[in-house]
Amino acid sequence: MGGGRLSQSSAASWHESAAARHAPLLLPRPQRLHVAPDRRRVRDREPVEAFDPGLAPEGYHLEVADDAVRVRAADDSGLRHARATLAQLRHPANQADAPGTLAACRIEDWPDFAVRGVMIDISRDRVPTLESMKERVDRLAGWKINQIQLYTEHTFAYRGHEEVWRDADPYTAEDVRALDAHCRSRGVELVANQNTLGHFERWLRHERYRPLAITPDGFDWVFGIRRPPLTLDPAKAGSFELVSDLLGQIVPVVASDRVHIGLDEPWELSSDRRGEWVEWLRRLCALPVLDDKELLVWGDVLAIHPDLLGALPGRVTVCEWGYEDNHPFEERAARLASAGVPFWVCPGTSSWLSLSGRFDNMIGNIRTAAAAGRAHGATGLLVTDWGDMGHHQQPTASEAGFAVCAAMGWAAQANGDLDAESVAGLLDVHRFDDPAGETGHAAVRLGQVHRMVTPLPPNMSAFAVHLLLPQWPVGQALTDGLDPADLDRVASVLDDTDDALRRARPAAADGDLATEELRATAALLELSCRDATLRLAGDGTLASVPASDRETLAGSLGDVVEEYRRLWTRRYRPGGLEDSVAWFDHLGDCYRSGSADPSWFGPFG
Repeated sequence: MGGGRLSQSSAASWHESAAARHAPLLLPRPQRLHVAPDRRRVRDREPVEAFDPGLAPEGYHLEVADDAVRVRAADDSGLRHARATLAQLRHPANQADAPGTLAACRIEDWPDFAVRGVMIDISRDRVPTLESMKERVDRLAGWKINQIQLYTEHTFAYRGHEEVWRDADPYTAEDVRALDAHCRSRGVELVANQNTLGHFERWLRHERYRPLAITPDGFDWVFGIRRPPLTLDPAKAGSFELVSDLLGQIVPVVASDRVHIGLDEPWELSSDRRGEWVEWLRRLCALPVLDDKELLVWGDVLAIHPDLLGALPGRVTVCEWGYEDNHPFEERAARLASAGVPFWVCPGTSSWLSLSGRFDNMIGNIRTAAAAGRAHGATGLLVTDWGDMGHHQQPTASEAGFAVCAAMGWAAQANGDLDAESVAGLLDVHRFDDPAGETGHAAVRLGQVHRMVTPLPPNMSAFAVHLLLPQWPVGQALTDGLDPADLDRVASVLDDTDDALRRARPAAADGDLATEELRATAALLELSCRDATLRLAGDGTLASVPASDRETLAGSLGDVVEEYRRLWTRRYRPGGLEDSVAWFDHLGDCYRSGSADPSWFGPFG
């Protein structure tokens, strides 16, 4: 593989691929898989199932023999996992031109982490329909994911706070109860995740709540950006009353004994007030609605102020998060373990602010997190899927991250050699059901183009910077080193990907939709390349691009947005669409005028 392209063997048929493999293609790969030395196939049968309490929790043994298919499971979860593995063994990709047969094998399996979770950001405009959320739960459960969190800021229909969520199409209590029941029926825990200190911008923008902010008039953030108020002031009585009300409404709706209360990135809370952070946490722990709950909190404040670790109340589990492949999970995990603090490791899908994902960063990030978590006793691995600044990535950009999370969270060592080719193959079989072997490979290929250019800004792709913040000159700062020749090579890969998608034959229920989302992603990347190339021909600003070229860009953007709107309604509620599109509308205005507001940072200032 070179230049961001996957091997041309990606289009090999399932049967050709199965004949060449020594072992079935499974997601996740089990801890131990022994294939019969003669690679014989035996008749498929309904399994003989039994419980064996001597096995590890959630563990199972599966034997496919000449005379029977046998399952021994530690518990109900282990039995579900064994059945999921058996279903994958029965997939046509593992049939090797012999329908009705299975590879003779023996599997001994159990999870590395008790919690293997996925967090979905539903507060950055994209609120999934219940139907699409249930479909995702079913798919992830089949990959042995056992926890889902819905990150909430303002997208739960809190009684008495209608002005905050009125236009957001939030989940109601009835919606969440229905989703919770669906999750439990699949062996998946649904966890309420409501931020309770920072990330309150959707509340503090309203006059009723703004006095509760630390800085009601806003503050100077990074890169010279002026931000509106983001963080509740823990010293103000009304702040605790508000958070108590929110938790009192959302926590009882789900059956889980865990609640994620956030507490990350309280930007305006100065270091000399760090003691108020831990006191705020103590007050939350004392709320009656949180009695006997395990409280999950993000770990960034504790990483900056490790002196607070000894002051943490009981029942708190720290979620150590970091989204670059060089994040110091090892150092942070060792510190938490040494302090005797329960913790999870929380990498990310690397899809947000990227348009198409950052595949290599994602796989390195998750691999590093899993290794540190296993070494130091983390009880959970939670992969996060954020939607910062408008959630402009299509959902297909996150699928590789979910698959790698499922693999590493279950058996990190057995899945440690996953790479772009193998993950693409897993997606083609176990996500898109594409016998042509193209859809998953296209998703991974698009997730690799960010590395085909020199600038690799943290937490985002260089392709997203100038589209979302058009006032920033191309070729400087975060996009320093962007080169037209590299952009031409990216455009070539996008053309190849479009050709590959025409050959794709995904049989998944949403297969055609997935290919449409991938094409839309490629079109947005192509626009980014043309935009950057034109700016680089001048001084990097839009003002240096001829008016006729800017008008052409505006026309292409209009086509992109039209498709963006159409695709949105296929999986998401319409409420957040206009806020998300506002970023593109602003870009279009800048194309037409040739100028950009230097203070622009989204529709809310």
